[in-house]
Amino acid sequence: MAAQYSITGSTAKGIAASVERAVAAGGLGPGAALPPVRRLADELGVSPGTVATAYKELRQRGVVVTRGRGGTVVAHAPAVASRRPPRVPEGLRDLAGGHPDPAFLPVLHPPAEVLPVPGSHRAAPRLAGLEGLTRAWFARDGVPAEHVTFAHGALDCIARLLSTELRPGDAVAVEDPGFHHLLDLVAALGLRTVPVAVDDEGITPEALRSALRSGVRALVCSPRGQSPMGGCFSPGRRDDLARILTASPDVLVVEDDHNAEISGVPAYSLAAAGLPRWAQVRTVSKHLGIDLRWAGVACDAATLARHDGRMLMTSGWVSHVLQETAARAMDDPATRAVVASAGSAYTERREALVRELGARGIAAHGASGLSVWVPVRDESAVVNGLRSHGWWVAAGARFRIASPTAVRITTAGLDVADARRLAGDFASVLGDSEALYGG
Repeated sequence: MAAQYSITGSTAKGIAASVERAVAAGGLGPGAALPPVRRLADELGVSPGTVATAYKELRQRGVVVTRGRGGTVVAHAPAVASRRPPRVPEGLRDLAGGHPDPAFLPVLHPPAEVLPVPGSHRAAPRLAGLEGLTRAWFARDGVPAEHVTFAHGALDCIARLLSTELRPGDAVAVEDPGFHHLLDLVAALGLRTVPVAVDDEGITPEALRSALRSGVRALVCSPRGQSPMGGCFSPGRRDDLARILTASPDVLVVEDDHNAEISGVPAYSLAAAGLPRWAQVRTVSKHLGIDLRWAGVACDAATLARHDGRMLMTSGWVSHVLQETAARAMDDPATRAVVASAGSAYTERREALVRELGARGIAAHGASGLSVWVPVRDESAVVNGLRSHGWWVAAGARFRIASPTAVRITTAGLDVADARRLAGDFASVLGDSEALYGG
C-alpha cells in the first residue's frame, strides 16, 4: 500500500524519483495505489499541477498506470517467466509447443554469395523482388497492398506498432484465450490488457463493444488460426466486427495472420473492410521455417510511416540475406507444393482429433490452425493424467486472462491413428477422476 511508504519531493522530478525509488526497492509493489493528486499535493505542500506532472512522467516511463476511477497504481511487471512453457519431460510425445511438423518444412536456400555493400541498406531497406511477392501475397486474399513493409516477425511488428501509437497505461484489447507471448508483450510495453472473448469465429461482437466502451486504443486479433483456440472469421462475423470498429476510427486494428498459408480456411480479414487505421502482419515461420525471422506487413499509409520511422532508428532493416532467402522460397514452385501439402495434412490431423474427441463425448475447438483447444475443469489433472499415458499437452493457464480452463493440444505432427489413441487416453483420464475434473 502507498501508506507504507512516504512519498517525498518538492518538484515533479523529485516526486517521480521518490516513487520510482520505492518501486525499485519494493516499498511500493505492483498494484499499489498512489495517493490522489490533491491529497499528495496537500501532504507535500506543492501544487496539484506539480503532482499531476510527476504522475504523468511516471506513466510515460511505464512505472504506473491510471485506471480511471481506480486511480493511479504501480504497474505490474511483465509476467514473462510465469507464461513460459515448462520443459518437456523426457520420453513424452510433445504436443504442447505449437510448432509445425518438420516433415512439411522445405529446405531453405540462402544466397550462395553475400557481396559486400558500401555503407548500409537504410536507403533501400526492402528488396524489390520480395516486396512484389509480398504485395501479391496480401492482394490474393483481398488485403489492400498499396502500402507494405517488412519486420523481423509478428511480435517485432506488433511491438513497434503499439509503442509508436500508444503511451504506457493505455489499453489494448487482446483475445482471451490468446497468444501467450503477446500477453507478455503488452505488459512489457507498460500497456493495459483488456480481454476480449473468442469463440470458433474469433472475437465476439459483444466483447469487442465492451472493450471499445472501456477506452481501448488498439485491438490485436487473428482472422484465422487463432492461438490457442483455432477460431476463424466467417464473412458474417468479419462484417459485424467491421461495423462496430467503424464507429471507433481512432482505434488501431492489428491482425496477426501468422497461419495464412496453412490455416486450412479462407481469409475474411478486417484489413479488407476499409478501416482507417489498420495493419495485417504475416509471418513465414510456420510454413517455411522457424528460423526465418521475416514478416510482411500491409497497413494504411500513416501506420507504415510510423512503423518504418521507428525501425530506421533501431534495427534499420531486415537482413537482405533473410529477405533473399524468403523470396527464393516464396517464388519456388516446389516449395509452394510442399506448403500446400502441409496445409492439407494439418487440416486432416486437426479435424481427426476433434472428431475422435467428439465421438467420446469430449467437446473441442479447432476450426483452423495447428492446435485444438479442449475445455476441462482441472488443467493440471488433465496434463498430468495424459503424461502418464506418454503425452505432453499444454495447460491453458498461460493463454488465459479470464476465460475458462482448458488444455491446448498441437496437432501438426499427430496423424489420424495417433489422434484416435490420444482421444481414447483423454477419455480414460477424464473417467478415472470424473469427480474432480472433466471436459
